[in-house]
Amino acid sequence: MSDAVMSRLAATIKSRRQATAEKSYTKQLLEAGPARCSKKFGEEACEAIIAALSEDDDALRGEAADVLYHLLVLLEARNIDIADVLSVLEGRMGTSGVEEKASRSAKQQP
Repeated sequence: MSDAVMSRLAATIKSRRQATAEKSYTKQLLEAGPARCSKKFGEEACEAIIAALSEDDDALRGEAADVLYHLLVLLEARNIDIADVLSVLEGRMGTSGVEEKASRSAKQQP
């Protein structure tokens, strides 16, 4: 999924704040708050894991799409812009995963 697709989906999710809960599942999630959005994201992540373990590629594609959607809803529920998340990812590019993880651990130590 490109940055443009993620940004468009995030904008659609944000626009659903103006919808009615009767017409929008996204609005229902946002009204339920971050705790409900977190729970739903976790459920979808577990379903993606199950699909991956079953080696069903079509199921994994569908569940991965659900995970991304529910992550964006969770971010919106917490008023975190997808551009900020993508910026964090961009800042990590060019650094090995081992180095990046070590730098985060070092920052957390007193």
